[in-house]
Amino acid sequence: MERSESGQPIYRHKEREGDFEIAAGDSENIDRISDHIERHIGPIAGVFHEIVSPLVHIDIHVVEPAPNRNHYTLVTSGMSDRPMNTPAELPQCRYAELMLCLPPDWPMKREQWEDERNYWPIRLLKMLARLPHEYETWLGLMHTIPNGDPPQPYAAGTQLCGAILLPPVATGLDFHELIVGPEKSIAFYAIVPLHADEMELKLKKGAEALFDGFDEYNVSEILDPSRPSSLGSRTKPKKKWWPFGGN
Repeated sequence: MERSESGQPIYRHKEREGDFEIAAGDSENIDRISDHIERHIGPIAGVFHEIVSPLVHIDIHVVEPAPNRNHYTLVTSGMSDRPMNTPAELPQCRYAELMLCLPPDWPMKREQWEDERNYWPIRLLKMLARLPHEYETWLGLMHTIPNGDPPQPYAAGTQLCGAILLPPVATGLDFHELIVGPEKSIAFYAIVPLHADEMELKLKKGAEALFDGFDEYNVSEILDPSRPSSLGSRTKPKKKWWPFGGN
């Protein structure tokens, strides 16, 4: 298997073989995830449904900003309708959903999403949620996914061109996992978009090499499309904000 300089495996995805499959969505799974979101984040203001869904039906649930949560929270459902193709030693990682957060002034109307500068985070959620099923692979904690090879910015107005999956920091810990039963537990991963040099550092030295910079620049799943790379000048005092690694 191909590995990065940090020793982590690199997966080269190939499209799945077989007939085109249309998915309708698992209503019980959707209800479980909806209840989980409302229990641990807040009331769902709306759901963006897919019209045509190959393999899995990906919905995006939207929780609006609140006084204690000054951002939109977007969470997928449908990725966990099917198990991912995880390594044999990681059966507990077969089911996952994704989330990210948008600033309170982000354009959220469908007609505004006709502009790719507004739509790309939603596209990213849907694309990554379908990716493991489309390519018969898996996504898990600390995985990075470039936007092409070589990676290209997601849209005009941003230099972000890849993403890493991390534990959510904008939610409580109870949101991170939904236990469905003895054979199914759904992990919720946060999508944190990255610059090209941040992805390169992760491949060379591992994900923990990013965390000091994330501390300094307050990088999280709360999207700032114009943020600078966290590998810039590291002269700010450490805030010890990132709780999942680093010194």
